[in-house]
Amino acid sequence: MNRRIVAGLLGYLTLSCGAAMLPPFILAATTEEFNGAAAFLLSIFLCLAATFELERFGGLQDKDNLGAREGLAITCLGWLLISILGLVPYFAGGYLSLLDSMVESFSGFSGTGATVIEDVEILPRSILLWRSMSNWFGGLGIVVIFMAIMPQFGRGAMFILKAESTGPTKDRQMPRIRDNAKALFLVYVFLTVLCAGGYFLCGLEPFAAINHAMTTIATGGYGIYNDTVNQYGNVYLEYCMAFFMIVSSGSFAMYVVACKRGVGVIFRNTEFRTYLMIIFVAAIVIACDLVIEMESSPVNALRASIFHVASLSSTTGFVAHDFDMYPPLSKAFLMMTMFLGGCAGSTAGGLKVARIILLFKFVGLIVRQKLHPNVVHQVKLNGRTIDEDVVYGAAKFFFAVVMLDVLFAAIMMFDGIDFVNAISVSVSTMASVGPGFGLAGATSTYSLLPSFSKFCACGFMFLSRLEIFTVLAICSPSFWNKSRNW
Repeated sequence: MNRRIVAGLLGYLTLSCGAAMLPPFILAATTEEFNGAAAFLLSIFLCLAATFELERFGGLQDKDNLGAREGLAITCLGWLLISILGLVPYFAGGYLSLLDSMVESFSGFSGTGATVIEDVEILPRSILLWRSMSNWFGGLGIVVIFMAIMPQFGRGAMFILKAESTGPTKDRQMPRIRDNAKALFLVYVFLTVLCAGGYFLCGLEPFAAINHAMTTIATGGYGIYNDTVNQYGNVYLEYCMAFFMIVSSGSFAMYVVACKRGVGVIFRNTEFRTYLMIIFVAAIVIACDLVIEMESSPVNALRASIFHVASLSSTTGFVAHDFDMYPPLSKAFLMMTMFLGGCAGSTAGGLKVARIILLFKFVGLIVRQKLHPNVVHQVKLNGRTIDEDVVYGAAKFFFAVVMLDVLFAAIMMFDGIDFVNAISVSVSTMASVGPGFGLAGATSTYSLLPSFSKFCACGFMFLSRLEIFTVLAICSPSFWNKSRNW
């Protein structure tokens, strides 16, 4: 692995992180939030210092191209470095302890949206803006956004895109990697602006509209009020949020193709149609359950079910009502949608609907092979034959997610948390949802977790955002073995 190239590009990333802190710094300075301004000034200085050290050690040359190991290292180390630098404003400003600052930063950039802050309304606007920005940068991907605005990485840039993008397949819509990243970024920005405009028309003030738009399109879920969406009690806002959360759960690559070939591409996409069907069925079942068990009016039950199914299936985690008080059947369906997540190539977490489709088709293929062993069977998605490696990859990822869910739950039980709460927190963390049931329910925060569990949660959020195997790869000794030629 060429450490010079890795250090050079990490230096650009830390410089970009410092630049991203300028808007909250300017906001703090202009609104006389002197504590916040000092915290962001220190953070920017640390970003510049890290950039200087990295560039002194490394650097890029015109002939440089990235290999597989460089791409993995830049993606993993870049996420880790930015998440660590991102905690400085919380800690330096005295708003959170070091451990809680780490949880808040890792949760923000990973798009989990879990918070340890019990009263966000006492925070200055500059910190609230930084929380939302961390969600937004982490949603599409720190390195993908960086690739869209920085000079060409060379032919090896595809390794970075593959390492950071989510889902079983890594489709490209354009021949050049940077053009692909720019197209994704432009769609991301357009949807964020459109979402902010929609929220403004629904009655939100500009600052609230911008913050909630960033965290909606990123499916991160950070809010600026303790009651999040329930603060407003606005039915139009809830439906508007549900719409944009569902949109953000679709593949951004699909939207890029739709811009070229028309919106019919969206409705012909098998994964997105399946996702919409899951939302429809879950919302109807939950609404009926709320009417029968809680005697809610049909209108209010449908409103609540649509919003929370959209929120948890997209792994955004916005809360309009305390769904922790719902009947068992409703909670079971919400847990199911939380575990599945959105579509591949979206900003949502979870397993991804594409993997679930492939797993069901894989099971069906095995059954058909038992009945007709001499016939060649293929798994298809969107009319295209899927390679066996991709299908087996979906099965491996499912196994890894389940095992890590069990491991994190076991760690928390060892740390003193009961079985049910440990499972709930583990699933919501690994699915990048944030709120769950019980200890980390709709009206609770991760501040109730013991210190060791908080620290481990940071690692599991990091693993989940980079879809496990990318992180595990750089942890293997052979990755750093100079004698290995990748």
